[in-house]
Amino acid sequence: MHVLKVNSKFINLMNDKRILYVSSEVVPYLPENEISTLSFEAPKMVNSMGGQTRIFMPRFGNINERRHQLHEVIRLSGMNLVVNDLDMPLIIKVASIPKERMQVYFIDNEDYFKRKATFSDEEGKLFPDNDERSIFFAKGVIETVKKLNWAPDIIHVHGWLASLVPLYLKNYYGNEPLFKNSKIVTSVYNRDFDGTLDNEMSKKVLFDGLEEESVAHLKEPHYVSLLKTAIENSDAVIQASENIDDELKSFIEASGLPSLDFLPRTEFTQAYQDFYLTKVLNEEE
Repeated sequence: MHVLKVNSKFINLMNDKRILYVSSEVVPYLPENEISTLSFEAPKMVNSMGGQTRIFMPRFGNINERRHQLHEVIRLSGMNLVVNDLDMPLIIKVASIPKERMQVYFIDNEDYFKRKATFSDEEGKLFPDNDERSIFFAKGVIETVKKLNWAPDIIHVHGWLASLVPLYLKNYYGNEPLFKNSKIVTSVYNRDFDGTLDNEMSKKVLFDGLEEESVAHLKEPHYVSLLKTAIENSDAVIQASENIDDELKSFIEASGLPSLDFLPRTEFTQAYQDFYLTKVLNEEE
């Protein structure tokens, strides 16, 4: 059992800091892996230090709504998001992680998230609409946070399905006052899929009026290019897997962004505290 170690000198500094976690997977709603586990452990650490968290993830069809007590939030639902010229209804559900006082918001849509799987079919083939699911998820998270009127100090992104969140925040919602002072952190994990998403992905993003150069990496939407897009629009980067693509390593180094090297789960707590406060928020210890 991993026990959180909290450095007392940081408690006052983290008090009331708002951190938004946007992840493709979070335990206990999906099986344990590096992404789902860290997407639970990191907000748990922030909560233990008096910070405030919100967690967003997709409401995949393989999440048991009854067991986890998900319920729709009517005041947040009902909006339509445009994806590639199609109006797609946004449904927001919420649940609380037992014993942790942490709220998780679920981005849902019948067409994109009803199927009983996450990213690929029974034969291991990526779903052909994963690109649109990623666009819908990014816009759904940001629009919902706007409705909540909850201004985060840090927005921490986990998983390739969430990799468009930094792009949309910086380019589509760039003038949104709520996010004026928000810093974006992207965690980079080991390659999660081979092949590419739909080759029209960049055109679908450009439909939202973004500049051509902002989607340059998405011309070939494979795992590395998705993460490059996220990094390019972030303020800091964390290497969350022991081994990541050499190309991504080089890209992180060339970016000049504050970065945190890989640490095992038993050691991440202190390092994340320090990184959030001194490298991302530039506060004094």
